Amino acid sequence: MKFLIVTLFLASFSFAQAEETCNARATEKKLAGAAKTSFLKKCEKDARAACEMDDISKKTNGAAKEAHIKKCVRESVGG
Repeated sequence: MKFLIVTLFLASFSFAQAEETCNARATEKKLAGAAKTSFLKKCEKDARAACEMDDISKKTNGAAKEAHIKKCVRESVGG
């Protein structure tokens, strides 16, 4: 059951990620200053959580784990 929930969460995150990055959504919402910073911080935190869940399913450790998470977050947040 847990696996199904995690899979659905990752699928929904991947779909959202494929559509646009955090920076693109912030631009779309016309955020600036503190509001943009706050939005990007939360978005990055959410992306990291999703990337860590994805990493758990891949069962990597050490440097490979951190490299995967960093790449995943960078792709989610965008430029």
